[in-house]
Amino acid sequence: MCQHQPPCPPAESAARESARLVAHHPEQGWSLLCNGVLLFEDTGELLPDGRVIAPHRPLGVDKVMTAA
Repeated sequence: MCQHQPPCPPAESAARESARLVAHHPEQGWSLLCNGVLLFEDTGELLPDGRVIAPHRPLGVDKVMTAA
C-alpha cells in the first residue's frame, strides 16, 4: 500500500501508528494511515484484516481512582 521511501511500518508491526496520515477527520474522530490502519481518537484501531485493537490511551493522573 505504501508508495513512498522509506516505507511506513506495516499494519502488523508494533510501530504501525507511526505510518503517514492519508486522511484525517477529527470531526468524526478517525484517521486513515498509509498502511491501511484506521486510528480512532480514543486510540482504538481497526486493522486492514478486520482485527480490532482496543483503545490503549494511558490514564492521566487526574483520572486514577483509588480504593476507599
